[in-house]
Amino acid sequence: MKKVVIAASLAISATMWAETAQERLTETTTVLNEIMQTPDKGIPQDLFAKAECVIILPSVKKAAFVVGGEYGKGFASCRDTTHSSWGPPSAVQLEGGSVGFQIGGSATDLVLLVMNRKGMDKLTGDKFTLGADASVAAGPVGRTASAQTNARMDAEILSWSRSKGVFAGISLKGASLRPDKSENRALYGNDVTAKEILAGSMKAPAGATSLNSALTKYSTVTNADRTKQ
Repeated sequence: MKKVVIAASLAISATMWAETAQERLTETTTVLNEIMQTPDKGIPQDLFAKAECVIILPSVKKAAFVVGGEYGKGFASCRDTTHSSWGPPSAVQLEGGSVGFQIGGSATDLVLLVMNRKGMDKLTGDKFTLGADASVAAGPVGRTASAQTNARMDAEILSWSRSKGVFAGISLKGASLRPDKSENRALYGNDVTAKEILAGSMKAPAGATSLNSALTKYSTVTNADRTKQ
């Protein structure tokens, strides 16, 4: 019976991730736009403006948790050293941990903000575990970060989830992130490391323009935004 369950789960997993890297990149942009365009329910823009990197994983599937393997794919993008623009996307995988019990529902979108250079260094390396190798906390929801969330602002990574239309901060302690080498190979045409991509040394692949534009839009705090705060 155990072998049957594992085999079925692997079959489900293969179906989940049958889309191409380009299609997943488009879905990533769509998820970001939908979350940030929901009035007063998105990621606080003042936090987004301070973030060094963002990680977006669309349609994370709980079913794959049965076999304890990877169950989320998405992309990470980091700012350049001047904080003036976002670099090309690097594919990532989310796996393990207790996320499978927390996210609920059949599919969940996850967004993580990397808030400092130390967290960014973890992202440009190999696999790292949230809560162990990098501190993580559930992010606040709304137009701006309220004063009551200050205790969480020391976290290297803030995280959110959206499932069945509900958007909220979520704890991802115990989950791990690693570069998706095969996905990056598909996007860039050859073997390239996450560090090379996130450092901005690679030309952005086709389809990344929309994501870059969306990141720039939502991470820019205008005078009008400051007035609303």
